[in-house]
Amino acid sequence: MLEIKNLHARIAESGTEIIRGLNLKVAAGEVAAIMGPNGSGKSTLSYVLAGRDGYEVTEGDILYNGESILDLEPSERAAKGIFLAFQYPVEIPGVATMQFLKVAINEQRKARGEEELKTPDFIRLVRERAAELKIEPEMLKRALNVGFSGGEKKRAEILQMKLLEPNLCVLDETDSGLDIDALKIVADGVNALRAPDRAIIVITHYQRLLEHIVPDTVHVLYQGQVIKSGDKSLASELEAHGYADIIEAAA
Repeated sequence: MLEIKNLHARIAESGTEIIRGLNLKVAAGEVAAIMGPNGSGKSTLSYVLAGRDGYEVTEGDILYNGESILDLEPSERAAKGIFLAFQYPVEIPGVATMQFLKVAINEQRKARGEEELKTPDFIRLVRERAAELKIEPEMLKRALNVGFSGGEKKRAEILQMKLLEPNLCVLDETDSGLDIDALKIVADGVNALRAPDRAIIVITHYQRLLEHIVPDTVHVLYQGQVIKSGDKSLASELEAHGYADIIEAAA
């Protein structure tokens, strides 16, 4: 589903290169974990996949279902089924969560040539998905992420993912700021989306998230490159011994 070939990317304003020849493949149905020390390029990779402004690809390619996405706008990537859950979800004052969700869903449906959801169908769908994540109806009336706790923000992100049903889900340190109860709720929401036609990339520092979202593959990112890949046991190895030995061996 996703193939990254010799990707080089930098911060557009400063010219600082963050991704330096990254190669990665993620198959449909696969849950791939991306781990690595601070500054290794994990979040930058997620931003480049989503097409976030401020980052420039200077070499290489990103193929999604065999098609290069480098020239696509973020909205076009989203319409094709690429979803990014942020480490720090943005607050949007004045826009109710329910209103945001309705616009997001119907814009994607329009982009795909589908009819917009009628209001009763939309409300019923949101209430069903919200209940699965233990999101109170009152929260959906509040401005998006404004005054939300860390756990509420992450649950709102997973709710968006459940409603939009993307094919490629990229979770950028979704466990950041979560207590154990919120972590389990979020992980359950992600696990419910595992499917043969959907790939999930989980970016994280810690193995604790991967105890709840068990990956098929684990990739270690360092200085903008994948320096080691393995199965789920690699995450346990990193938790026990850290990155030093792997970085030294790669060097």
